[in-house]
Amino acid sequence: MAVNQDSLPRLIVNRSYYVELRSDCSDRNSRAWLSEKLADANWLIKALDQRQKTILKVASELVKQQAGFFRHGISQLKPLTLRTVAEAIGMHESTVSRVTSNKYLNCPRGTYEMKFFFTSGVAAASGEGASAEAVKAAIRQLIDAEDPKAILSDDTLVDLLKGKGFELARAPWPSTAKPSALAVRSSAATEGYCCSAIGSKHGDNQQCNIKCLFCLV
Repeated sequence: MAVNQDSLPRLIVNRSYYVELRSDCSDRNSRAWLSEKLADANWLIKALDQRQKTILKVASELVKQQAGFFRHGISQLKPLTLRTVAEAIGMHESTVSRVTSNKYLNCPRGTYEMKFFFTSGVAAASGEGASAEAVKAAIRQLIDAEDPKAILSDDTLVDLLKGKGFELARAPWPSTAKPSALAVRSSAATEGYCCSAIGSKHGDNQQCNIKCLFCLV
């Protein structure tokens, strides 16, 4: 694993120019000012180098934590939090959050934002839990494979998902909800199935923040 050097600024101190300036400094204040600026420049270079090492350290831990995804695909993506990674590498959560913001990881499966690997979870038969992304992928797979003349009911989808090890629970669908659904599989818009471990409400800001059979968002 390596950091893409083309995306990083390359800074160096022009030593010959520094020597030239220093030779023209005839008083103590000027020399002190020049030394201060040189120290500032060296600090910035070291800080950028440390930042690069931190990015690499966090990315390496993400690959370690999500090894199943890199080997087998999204079905093996597991729940992961900033705290888990922070504790594993001995850093603060806020540091991990900053390092992974607007950063991308390229691998044989594609290019992913580093935040992608931090995902909420749902209960699974394995006891380790399954990521919401894995649940969504399983739902899409089932829907893509269904016969257009024999659409799977919500109950059937839930049973099939449970057969894959995902523990789902029935939850009420509020009358105020306006789902941005990729696929609605029920004639009754008053009920829905949601991943019980997430525990959020349907319809927030007209968009579900629950990974459910109605809203694959």
